[in-house]
Amino acid sequence: MKLAGRVLGGVTGALAGLTAVSAGLLLRQAADARRVIPMAEAPPPRGDGVYGAKFGGKPLTMVILGDSSAAGYGVHRPRETPGALLATGVSRRLRRPVRLHRLAVVGSMSSGLPYQVDAALEHEPEVAVILIGANDVTHYSDRAGAVRHLGDAVRRLRATGCRVVVGTCPDIGAIQPIKPPLRWLARKWSRDLAAAQTVAVVEAGGRTVSLGNLLGPMFIADPVRMFSSDRFHPSVEGYARAAAVVMPTLMAALGEDTPRPAAAVDGLEEAAHEAVRAAGTEVSAQGRWAVLRRHPWFGETRHWFGHRRTSAPSAVGWTPEDQ
Repeated sequence: MKLAGRVLGGVTGALAGLTAVSAGLLLRQAADARRVIPMAEAPPPRGDGVYGAKFGGKPLTMVILGDSSAAGYGVHRPRETPGALLATGVSRRLRRPVRLHRLAVVGSMSSGLPYQVDAALEHEPEVAVILIGANDVTHYSDRAGAVRHLGDAVRRLRATGCRVVVGTCPDIGAIQPIKPPLRWLARKWSRDLAAAQTVAVVEAGGRTVSLGNLLGPMFIADPVRMFSSDRFHPSVEGYARAAAVVMPTLMAALGEDTPRPAAAVDGLEEAAHEAVRAAGTEVSAQGRWAVLRRHPWFGETRHWFGHRRTSAPSAVGWTPEDQ
């Protein structure tokens, strides 16, 4: 109904009639998708606990916040959840224990982040991962408000010294029960939100990694394998792919960066829109520069940076060969 109101608002005459038909089609498609995608029936496994206890020493405290994609809805074992996958990876890379607290809530929108941050701060986290945005798109919530809540969450965590990595809104248009033209609108809304999230997070002192079309070609080509039974949430393999995308940026936030193709853009908004177009793109800040990095796990060539060559601080590690 919100969508129909926005589409019809201010339109009169014959155009209104045509637009009403379009709005009716979109509403019917949304209703069809809701019938196909079942409601959450049971909470996902928590996965809280210490990973890598064999390494000894004081555990690194990590929290994961956000929606069902952060909670791991759709899998059945704690070790298959995104938090467990990331905690295991960090533990092995740092060779130290990681204590994980999963505070993400199935169905949460960005407006729920303040409560999750309240709970997170009780654990005095050293690093936080936030995956949020899909429900803001499917519920067509106020984008400015959603972005503000996310920025505030990052700012509060950073104020305590906690490092923050945010996986921005994925491309909802890749979800199979959503058909064109609703799919096209969902894709645009997803990208617009992800770009706005990137700007807010980096300005608040965090890092972002684009999930973009991560749900794209492989998920479309093999939905049975990459989606869980509800055809909406990722499967075990889908979550593993998402964790692999987030992991390099998480390690960089912890000071364990690896050499990757990088470019500097004189403008955060330009960098945000660049990142949205390619899953796995990390955006961080260095002075007035927005720095984009890509992990070679994806196998793309080094020509993925769409903008023209620009001079950049030498510390960025970007060279003409990377261009």
